Amino acid sequence: METASPIPAPPPGSAASSDLSTLQGPGVSAAPRSRSSQWIALAALFLGLLSCALWWFNHARLASTERELARRIQGSDVIGSESRVLAKQAQEQVNSMQARLGLVESKLADSQSEQASLEQLYSDLSRTRDDWVLAEVEQIISVASQQLQLAGNVQGAIFALQDADDDLARADRPQFIPLRRVIARDLDRLRALPPVDLAGNALRIDSLVSMVDTLPLWSDAKSAPTPRLDSQPVERRPKPDAYRQGRIQVGPPSWWERIQDTWRYGTAQAWQEFQQLVRVREVDQPDALLLTPAQSYFVRENLKLRLLNARLALLGRQEAIYRSDLLHAEEMLQKYFDTHARQTVTALAVLRQVETSNTVVELPTLSDSLTAVRNFKTRPRH
Repeated sequence: METASPIPAPPPGSAASSDLSTLQGPGVSAAPRSRSSQWIALAALFLGLLSCALWWFNHARLASTERELARRIQGSDVIGSESRVLAKQAQEQVNSMQARLGLVESKLADSQSEQASLEQLYSDLSRTRDDWVLAEVEQIISVASQQLQLAGNVQGAIFALQDADDDLARADRPQFIPLRRVIARDLDRLRALPPVDLAGNALRIDSLVSMVDTLPLWSDAKSAPTPRLDSQPVERRPKPDAYRQGRIQVGPPSWWERIQDTWRYGTAQAWQEFQQLVRVREVDQPDALLLTPAQSYFVRENLKLRLLNARLALLGRQEAIYRSDLLHAEEMLQKYFDTHARQTVTALAVLRQVETSNTVVELPTLSDSLTAVRNFKTRPRH
């Protein structure tokens, strides 16, 4: 270890020496004073060196920190620029995705609307077999009810209800049993009705209308033609007794037989002529004999109109008008037409048959069956 060199003493008379002498005071030697000064100088030097070392260390550390900070700032700038580029790309991708999402949403809305329409169409087309059967049965019963009320077609209504019951039977559903019971009750009511031959009566009235032109009137009635005798006398034939008695004469008749034949022929011819001259008829209405040809034409046409009106009233189920027209037609037949003629007798018989036939029947309705079917359709299904 190196030894410290002694510190030179200040020259006499200087200020330092005076001050040092003053600090040392009286009674202090010069050697201790120099020794303490050295230690102070060493301490000051050490502190200066330590301060320089600390300053240098702090400066170097600060420079390193500044370099690291600059490097990091530069790196953060690069990262920031890259982040901005990435953010821009991400924003562009987000915008593109939003545009695609909007397009997808619009297509999804269209597809949902189409799907709803298809589901509605499918639900309309995919009705169950029971629904189709009930709809068909309701249509059949409704048409049968209209025909029954408007035209009185009992047989048609019976056939329609039978068809409806057959459809329900073919469906083979236990839940249709109450509905079939109601239809069976309506069928029993229709079958219990008395028979009404509306079509037969209408055809009879049509036949009467066609017979009117051939019916003889009182005003133009003629007696039945009397068979005319031949101009030559009828050859006498032997009686059966003559064959048995063997008295048959072969050959021409005698003069007496000729006289008898001539007499018979003459009297028959005279009687025939007399019948042509005299005609005896019994007429309740004398004015019926005085009809002119024009009046006879209108009588026949009025009778036809009465019968046709009665036919319309029959088909329209108007009982009062129907009976009234038939009564007037019968009165016209008895008043203006020859009731002794075969055609008139036949016409009166047909007319009375039409009058006595049953045409008024209180028809039931099929409302029970219709109500049962509609209630069955509207009830909730499980």
